[in-house]
Amino acid sequence: FENNRKEHVAVRQDVGIFDQSSFSKFLVQGKDSLTVLNRLATANLDKPIGKVIYTQFLNVSGGVEADLTITRLSETEFFVVTAAFTATHVYSWIKENIAGDQFCVITDVSGAYSMLNLQGPKSRDLLSTLTESSVMSNKSFPFGTSKTLEIGYQTATAVRISYTGELGYELYIPTEMTEYVYDKLVSEGKQFNLQHCGYHALNSLRIEKAYREWAHDMGPRDTILECGLGFTCDLAKPGGFIGKEFILKSKQKPIRRRLVQFKLKEPEHLLFHNEPIVRNGSQVGYIMSAGYGFT
Repeated sequence: FENNRKEHVAVRQDVGIFDQSSFSKFLVQGKDSLTVLNRLATANLDKPIGKVIYTQFLNVSGGVEADLTITRLSETEFFVVTAAFTATHVYSWIKENIAGDQFCVITDVSGAYSMLNLQGPKSRDLLSTLTESSVMSNKSFPFGTSKTLEIGYQTATAVRISYTGELGYELYIPTEMTEYVYDKLVSEGKQFNLQHCGYHALNSLRIEKAYREWAHDMGPRDTILECGLGFTCDLAKPGGFIGKEFILKSKQKPIRRRLVQFKLKEPEHLLFHNEPIVRNGSQVGYIMSAGYGFT
């Protein structure tokens, strides 16, 4: 518990490093790659090269089949990142939705790249000591974009995005060069109070910000509106997406189920998952995720 607090507070106040190399990474390529992915994603992926989009894949009933980020690498190439345990599901969902006459291929490159995630208000300062500082400015490198950074004699694809609610960068590095980049980050990180952080800290950080986790907080039987993620849906994008028709119908009537966040008045009671929520003597729901909010 004390270790979790130390890591959690480091991300809120200084900077923490997470090894998230286990995350699944796919390259989707081909002249029809945009068409294929845009039919699956709730967001419009027809964005400038270098843009990072947070989105979901839905089924025809509006249920959430995947929660992921997609980076546009070129006119015909996209980088899809999702949690490790969803690898087979996301890979199959994309592949099975490629029509026979579409030129699009999906390649699992999870083993080819590691991912070191720097999160915290001092993450930019740390990276600026290892690469050209002008590249790291907020104007040059805004939220939701990616850049190729030179770190020593190695390049890394940096994605400015966050699952902690802080300034942060995911660094995708060729696996064989990870140790070199890691050593550089740890060496320079001493002056910024860099802390090694684990998934318990990542979980408490994201719960404080009410960020959802697929399969834990939501899944195929929970609609995107019930999950509070309707803002990711671009209902006006050309061609629509799988699940759009259901969402339009759902918007015409009240939502009777909703994922919400609340805070206990007495923090010593620890909740975890699936505990019943009782109001006025009746069960009205149950806990999806819970964690101690250290900050």
